[in-house]
Amino acid sequence: MPDNVLVRFAPSPTGLLHAGNARTAVLNYLFAKKNGGRFMLRIDDTDAERSTAEYDEGIRADLQWLGIVHEVFARQSEREASHLNAADRLRAAGLLYPCYETPDELDRQRKRLQARGLPPIYDRAALKLTDEDRAKYEAAGRAPHWRFKLAQKKVAWDDLIRGHVEIDTHTVSDPVLQREDGRFLYTLPSVVDDVELDVTHIIRGEDHVTNTAAQIEIFEALGAPVPKFAHFALLVGAGGERLSKRLGSLSLQQMREDGIEPLAAVSYLAKIGTSDAVEPRTSLDALIAEFDFAKIGRAPARFDLVELTALNGKLLHLLPYEAVKTQLGAANADLGAPFWEAVKPNLTRIADAAEWKSVVTGPVTPVREDPEFLAKAAEILPAEIGSDTWSVWTKAVAAATGRKGKALFHPLRLALTGREHGPELAKLLPLIGRERAVARLNGETA
Repeated sequence: MPDNVLVRFAPSPTGLLHAGNARTAVLNYLFAKKNGGRFMLRIDDTDAERSTAEYDEGIRADLQWLGIVHEVFARQSEREASHLNAADRLRAAGLLYPCYETPDELDRQRKRLQARGLPPIYDRAALKLTDEDRAKYEAAGRAPHWRFKLAQKKVAWDDLIRGHVEIDTHTVSDPVLQREDGRFLYTLPSVVDDVELDVTHIIRGEDHVTNTAAQIEIFEALGAPVPKFAHFALLVGAGGERLSKRLGSLSLQQMREDGIEPLAAVSYLAKIGTSDAVEPRTSLDALIAEFDFAKIGRAPARFDLVELTALNGKLLHLLPYEAVKTQLGAANADLGAPFWEAVKPNLTRIADAAEWKSVVTGPVTPVREDPEFLAKAAEILPAEIGSDTWSVWTKAVAAATGRKGKALFHPLRLALTGREHGPELAKLLPLIGRERAVARLNGETA
């Protein structure tokens, strides 16, 4: 592996960052850090009509939330001079040629080919136009769009995930690189920026595999080294359905608002679709150390919000108090380390701790199935409550009442917490305190 690894995450600021985008960022980041390289955030904002400052800022906020820090930054709209220069070079080499078909004409051409059972590949009719033909089109008000002339050869590369890949560019249309109004489509600016910013590895979804053959030809036409490529399978839903980035529930912003922890999100996105267990990791360093392209499978990775939420709970169960203190305070649920250790096995989100804070501090209306039994238990409760009080007390209550098992413990839980289930009472009782415990056992709201 070269010692100058540079990867790029190149989102367009035209919408919220969603799970599929985020997985691309995560895999790029982990690979770069595993190989001592750098991670570049490149904002691909050449779509001026749809790009907004709000979405731009949202991308940065989402990456920061995930803990993904970029060492290199670029904004594609600020690099137009380089894109224009590259286009001129390709034109001069006869590799970027003008085409005058309208969208309707191209659509009819595709439909005719499909009706004949042929692939809808552009027929290169524009290459046969004479100077006179082009002059007539332009005199009629038609401005050309510009296509890259593919070599119509077999293009091969050793994909870091898919292995050896070979695509015959004779089977694909010459890609449009520049629109009639002079604006560039994705392909040329992306290649030019990869060249000039020294990107060494391009890690992205398998929907770009076919594009890669054409892009390799453009790299070569510009006399530039070709980066290494890695194409991973795309995300699908829990039932195997194709995911839509328009689904708000899949945006990182929504995940954050729903109380998903960043390490849970990163762990999930890093591990789904791999041979590793989908379990939480408590640091990015752990994920970096475990990263390996060989672990990424060829089957689509399944993204399940239910599974992510469960993983979030598993992560919380692993975290010490100091790691969550600030968030507990923000959720108005901070009663210190003993409280966190008591309640964390019962949490899915940190915000859930607020419910157990209310159980500890009250007021709680007790549920009293057997007032006589509870009154007896209140009499026996030791004057000083510590970490071993629950064990000592319940043994004494069992001896005095003859109860055991659920008949002993369940009425005490209902009276002390007002709930059927919850954290271990051995840990909650010292937090509730003797005064509130006795009051609740005696039927008072406290």
